[in-house]
Amino acid sequence: MKTVNIGLIGFGNIGTGVVRALAANGDLAGERTGAQLRLVRIADVDTRRRRDADYDPAILTADAHAVTDDPAVDIVIELIGGLEPARSLVERALRAGKHVVTANKAMLATFGPDLLATAARHGVALLFEASVGGGIPIIRALQTGLSANRIRRVFGIVNGTCNYILTSMAERGKTFDAVLAEAQAHGYAEPDPTYDIEGYDTAHKTAILAQLAFGQDIRFADVHVEGITKIAPVDIEYARELGYTIKLLGIAKHDPADGRAEVRVHPTLLPRSSLLASVGGVFNAVMVEGDLVGKTMFYGRGAGQDPTASAVLSDVMSIAADLARDAKPGAENRLRVEGGRKALKPIAELEAAYYLRIPVLDRAGVMARLSGALGAREVSINSMIQKADHPAGRAEVIIVTHTTRESAVQQALAEIAAMDTTVGEPFVLRVEDEL
Repeated sequence: MKTVNIGLIGFGNIGTGVVRALAANGDLAGERTGAQLRLVRIADVDTRRRRDADYDPAILTADAHAVTDDPAVDIVIELIGGLEPARSLVERALRAGKHVVTANKAMLATFGPDLLATAARHGVALLFEASVGGGIPIIRALQTGLSANRIRRVFGIVNGTCNYILTSMAERGKTFDAVLAEAQAHGYAEPDPTYDIEGYDTAHKTAILAQLAFGQDIRFADVHVEGITKIAPVDIEYARELGYTIKLLGIAKHDPADGRAEVRVHPTLLPRSSLLASVGGVFNAVMVEGDLVGKTMFYGRGAGQDPTASAVLSDVMSIAADLARDAKPGAENRLRVEGGRKALKPIAELEAAYYLRIPVLDRAGVMARLSGALGAREVSINSMIQKADHPAGRAEVIIVTHTTRESAVQQALAEIAAMDTTVGEPFVLRVEDEL
């Protein structure tokens, strides 16, 4: 049996999970790949703390280059996260002829097409199943199982923290701040939750999915991003009354007519009958629509030590199986990202339905003024609710529009915000009835 040597960079929570998974399922992996997986190097800045895993302390070093430059290492696993030094280390390993497995979504969303090109030039594999959806095998599904399809749409719930918060707000009627504090107490949210609640984590993952699905050089900076911090309990209640659920979605769509892609992240109203609307708590779900297969849905735990370790180990096994039969690792990946090529639809040209919550004075003629501002931009009203707060002399008008253009809605809202009968900032969410 061929021996495949592994070097690990990053021995935190996920790295510990990978070492434990190798110890627990290494024999099974060997049976299924025809290769013996052997962990020969671990690099981490903390070399003193004992991890809850079975490993030889003698292979632990603070020098990451001892992993990337070791001629005995066949596969480098990068789990330190962030942009640097992760990018430099991955590039160094690829240039040294090492195959690389990573879970680093931020790095891939920012430098992925460049690193994939480097891997191709040096005849090595760069695999990243764990970068999106934790243990959900969405990356390999796109690269192989669905590769016969022209992918029309990829969309889903890919951040468990935000999904937990929105689910809890919907179920218990609590404020965003109250549920966030609970999520932090349970370990579902970081002490600084900005990366999750502002949508950046979802945007990184959505950029990666869009790269693969459409073969374009789409990066984090190309994604329109909005977080969930402005969602109020009343929005969730009004959405329910209108037949919707609010979820933070990553959405990537491709228009075959002009080849342009729209890639966006924002809280979205989904019909309660939608499969995604039923995904609760910390779970993730990704839906893919292809021209041949139609819609498929992938569901499971999107984070955590064991699910992520499962995805990392699956990539290691894929490479090891190819090495065991003297094949080129990663050659089965049929979807290619063409560096430098992208065609994007600006958010202003988006066409969707919209949820509008407008705080106004409870006076005669207000509705006519609102309707006039919307009608002047050809924004038609699909449904409407008015909630009056008589002691304060105020009301909230909730409108769901028919499909219209983003720029028209934003222009109308700017006019409405400037009216003397508007007593607060209008709030807008997009509606996706076809997801």
